Amino acid sequence: MKLLSTFAAVALYQAVALALPAEPLEKRSTVQGFDISHYQGTVDFKGAYSSGARFVIIKATEGTSYIDSGFTSHYNGATAAGLIRGGYHFAHPDSSSGTTQANFFLAHGGGWSGDGITLPGMLDIEYNPSGATCYGLSKTAMVAWIQDFVNTYHSKTTRYPMIYSTNDWWTTCTGNSAAFHTTCPLVLARYSTAGPGTIPGSWPFQTIWQNKDSYTYGGDSDIFNGALTNLKKLATG
Repeated sequence: MKLLSTFAAVALYQAVALALPAEPLEKRSTVQGFDISHYQGTVDFKGAYSSGARFVIIKATEGTSYIDSGFTSHYNGATAAGLIRGGYHFAHPDSSSGTTQANFFLAHGGGWSGDGITLPGMLDIEYNPSGATCYGLSKTAMVAWIQDFVNTYHSKTTRYPMIYSTNDWWTTCTGNSAAFHTTCPLVLARYSTAGPGTIPGSWPFQTIWQNKDSYTYGGDSDIFNGALTNLKKLATG
């Protein structure tokens, strides 16, 4: 990806400032949401909406061979309940290129449309569930892989994907890369009641904080860092 011009960078930060409230963090408006996969056999979308949730991020794909069996029913259920929704892809950087996995994700639920209720897709890049923490890639190679995914997704949708990770993984496996902080919204995982903690990669803030590994109506709890109007802006682009 070409580096942003100074003008473009300034414009982006101005847009960020407009998209989020000016209040101190402890007083900032937030929106409840959640994320799910097929592991959640039963999800109460209507109950979640009634309790105040307004968005859900749904697992669509993993690597280049796995399509989540619950994606379609989850996506339809979220839509029927009135939730803003989007898909996510669990990355396997050791198995194929970022381009290949982005295209697989886009072909199986990860796309974006400007209908006002679809979030840009999310790249879930985190600890390897069955091998080396950083998938055997160097820090430089990992950043290049992520850039490959991001560029492909953006070229096909005009939107930059959200990136989900933890501070520890991002620091360990990308060298705390700042390559994406002006383009890709950060979804930061940290299970705590004390806040999202250290923000990696020079992101000025987290867009979404995954604050608990459970949610009353299904999946994990997510907190959007802004008001509902800001969440809708994220969906509309």
